[in-house]
Amino acid sequence: MKYRQLNDEDVALFRDAVGPVIPLPQHKVAPARNLPRPHPQQTLQDQQQVLRESLYGQPYALDVEIDDELSFIRPGLQYRLLRKLRRGHFSVGAELDLHGMTVPVAQMELTVFLKRARARGVRCVRIIHGKGLRSRQGRPILKLSLDRWLRVRDEVIAFSSARPVDGGTGAVYVLLKR
Repeated sequence: MKYRQLNDEDVALFRDAVGPVIPLPQHKVAPARNLPRPHPQQTLQDQQQVLRESLYGQPYALDVEIDDELSFIRPGLQYRLLRKLRRGHFSVGAELDLHGMTVPVAQMELTVFLKRARARGVRCVRIIHGKGLRSRQGRPILKLSLDRWLRVRDEVIAFSSARPVDGGTGAVYVLLKR
């Protein structure tokens, strides 16, 4: 596109069409201060939720009922060891009661408890998680969470629901590494 040069007649026509003009006062404007970078709030919340789920799990997705027994043994170990544990052949050296605790508090208590038990050389412990009868969800939340936590703890080699005299399906015996 080619532009033509404005002549005096064009400028006069423009000024006549626009009318009188008052120039704006020349104020010095301070440059805009550097604003902080925006934070992706939803992304941060999503990442925190994933972290919470990886730590505390989502026990509701599992289908464990109040009276279901829990049992686990590390691969490579003899099933006979689990059978002895289930029958109460190991002497319980320490006990932890998780009744009434929230999931995060219970996980923290479990970590401290297992650390102290190992430091004292205790081989077998009993953890009372309850059956979940008074749970608001009507499901055994701590039982389900405990099942997940114990499976991933390196110091745990086996666990099984306790004998009825020791709490039955509301407690577990846990066998720790020497």
